[in-house]
Amino acid sequence: MEVYQVKVFLEVARHLSFTEAADALNLTQPAVSVKIKSLEAELGTALFYRLGRRIQLTEVGNFLYEEAPRLIEVENQLVAKIEEIKKGKFGHLKVGCTSTISDGWLSKIIFQYRQKYPGIQTQCVVFESAELLYRAVTNGQIDFGISDISFEEFSEISATAIDTIHYSLIVAANHPLAQQNWLSLKTLQKEPWVMLPPGSPSRMVFEARLQDLELPLSSFSNIETVDTIGLMRTFIEQGNYLGFASEFEFKADCQSGLLVSIPLEEFALSGNVFMLLPRRLSESTIHSNQQRRQSQSSNPIQKFTALVQGLKRQSSDQPSETPQPVHLRSPSLVTRSTPQRPETITLSIGIQNSTIPTVTAGLVIQRLGLLEHFLPKEGRYSSTQFQIRWCDFPTGAPIIQGLHSGQLDIGILGDYPLLLSAVQHPDAKPTRLVSFVSTNPDGSCNAVIVPNQSNIQNIEDLRGRIIAVPFSSSAHGMLMRSLYSAQLLDQVRLTSLDTSNIAHPFGYPTEADGYAHFAPFHEIAYRQGRFRYLQSDENVLPAFHGVVVSATLAEQCPEVVIAYLKALTAAQYWHATTPSALSLISQWTSLDPEIVSRILSSCYPENQPGRFFSEVVVRPDWITQHIAQLSQIPGNESVHEINLDRWIQPEFLQSAQA
Repeated sequence: MEVYQVKVFLEVARHLSFTEAADALNLTQPAVSVKIKSLEAELGTALFYRLGRRIQLTEVGNFLYEEAPRLIEVENQLVAKIEEIKKGKFGHLKVGCTSTISDGWLSKIIFQYRQKYPGIQTQCVVFESAELLYRAVTNGQIDFGISDISFEEFSEISATAIDTIHYSLIVAANHPLAQQNWLSLKTLQKEPWVMLPPGSPSRMVFEARLQDLELPLSSFSNIETVDTIGLMRTFIEQGNYLGFASEFEFKADCQSGLLVSIPLEEFALSGNVFMLLPRRLSESTIHSNQQRRQSQSSNPIQKFTALVQGLKRQSSDQPSETPQPVHLRSPSLVTRSTPQRPETITLSIGIQNSTIPTVTAGLVIQRLGLLEHFLPKEGRYSSTQFQIRWCDFPTGAPIIQGLHSGQLDIGILGDYPLLLSAVQHPDAKPTRLVSFVSTNPDGSCNAVIVPNQSNIQNIEDLRGRIIAVPFSSSAHGMLMRSLYSAQLLDQVRLTSLDTSNIAHPFGYPTEADGYAHFAPFHEIAYRQGRFRYLQSDENVLPAFHGVVVSATLAEQCPEVVIAYLKALTAAQYWHATTPSALSLISQWTSLDPEIVSRILSSCYPENQPGRFFSEVVVRPDWITQHIAQLSQIPGNESVHEINLDRWIQPEFLQSAQA
């Protein structure tokens, strides 16, 4: 019995006329008669008495006339349900996650999802370990997974970052460390720790970071392993244990003041929350375009993705000039074995930690352990161990020497020493410029200062005088350009400025009438109250600092250069987005926070000269301007021979930012 046959029967029964029923159904009378005869044949009984031209319902016909509308209603409901399912109003969604995600992150998402789509039956399945979640995704036990582990080493899973997750140290509110604003794992190895079992995401993140830093877990003398978050909370509250966790695991406890979250240097960057789908599913499930996201026909998974993305946009309050986010890489589910005789690559990096404009390229990367995190560990580097030598210098001159002699692989230099590193001498190793670090467009970062009692007022008054300057520094380049422009180069004696005392660079007797230096040292001297600035020269050039690498490193280990630039990008993102960055850099450099703030900024502030701002893209036009002026100065003619097309290699930065 077909539903349509029943519909035809109801029309005939309603009108008691084949002709009128045919008109209502827009059919011919013979077609209506055929449908009724076919239905009667299937039921094995007559539905109508034929009395000449009149018809009348039989007993079965009366029963069918009373009950058939229910069948039609069921059909209508089924069709409506199907249409609603097609439009995404109904369906099933089975989400898998670990306990890290379930309570603190996924619970609020599921609540809002059910409020918005009440017809979709949503189920959350919690797994004890990342491995169990991985199996559930691949065998179809769940529709998709949410995790802070990406499983990127497994080709059968597609992972898409949909949110961020932060990790930190967790202590009781009355713990002696609770008042600390910032700590390092290296200072906490003798403390008692409590952690979830191996295989739990937060434990995996912790151990992967230790492996980055070549800090063995065994160096932590007292680690208790517990099975649940509740037990972990008890150990922290009642036993003064230290815990390591994501922001989601003890969110309520921290908000109530029972526990305290303390940032760790090694986890200055956030991780990602990933949406995990079997690779066999079409990538359009997640990466649907805007039109499809707004369409009523999107499926439950697409609706979930759109909801998360919408909530993320609403919660984002980063300013428009914030750099592209950089996150910690997801730990691997596969343990990386160390061979008996691993290859060792030693990286020697020349930095200037006291030179504020370069701190993101050296000091910050060093303190946060960023380079160790981004160094390659796969492919040809799977059996490689890296040894990093951070060589801190007060000026760029020894960095140039180290690059040319092959003792340094990477160097951070200001504009003039940067160019000197590119000049080829008979025994000098060639270099490559791969990135800028910071720029000062108005060129006011270098300055000449004189004692307060001096009668020197302007550059013309330097005739016949002695000026002390760190040779081969950006201040040296600025001073030579200024004196040459004023036709005083051969009438002013330049002497080397001792740079051994960073805190008091001009606090000792020197037979000089004035001093030329780069930021922050002239600022320090000026604030000490014994010096004043000489009237600035109008003929200034934009200033910059950059990253120079040995040509050997660039050619033989390009992945290492890219890793360093990733670490630089991460350090600059941290500086731009971390409220405590200013005070920490001040603490690490032992400099006044106001000096640090005045010199280094994430974005260039108008009408505030003397500041550098973070910028990694190389400006060949600025370099050309420096070369054009310096090559006219006696002793600097060789800078004109620099082959910029060969020396500047932007492809490393492009790969790092891809």
